Amino acid sequence: MPPEPDAPPPALDDETVAFAGRVFQMARMGHAEELAALFGQGLPANLRNDKGDSLLMLAAYNGQAEATRVILEAGGDPELANDRGQTPLAGAAFKGEIGIARLLLDHGAAVDGSGAGGRTALMVAAMFDRTEMVDLLLARGADPDRRDAGGQSAAEMAQAMGASETPAQLAQAKRP
Repeated sequence: MPPEPDAPPPALDDETVAFAGRVFQMARMGHAEELAALFGQGLPANLRNDKGDSLLMLAAYNGQAEATRVILEAGGDPELANDRGQTPLAGAAFKGEIGIARLLLDHGAAVDGSGAGGRTALMVAAMFDRTEMVDLLLARGADPDRRDAGGQSAAEMAQAMGASETPAQLAQAKRP
């Protein structure tokens, strides 16, 4: 008999919870071969933890390029935002992970993609003065004029955070 539509999901046993914890740790630590084997056995590539972080988010945020590639190739969604509205591309931008940002973009991440708050990877990169990341995102078509849900642009966010180089970099990008 199927569960009622509004019924809470069944409780997970301790063994299942422990297994899930190990899988998320594999993504964080970059255990690409182990993840690939689990995907081959049917593990869903878009598995998420209690904070909404997907395996892809954890691998990308922690600079695990090979694990990021394996997850993407297994069907990991590069647009799946976590509970804080952060996409894997924004996570890579925050950490300054250029190679991972390229990998995500090459596998379909929207350059101006965002979670619920409307904050894009360009905004995140600008806020933290990640000039190389800003260059990459602009070269891939990021919109420097886009605004988040609060109405702020990447340059305004960068100025508010005290970024020293990205406000001028973004102003230069807007010139014809």
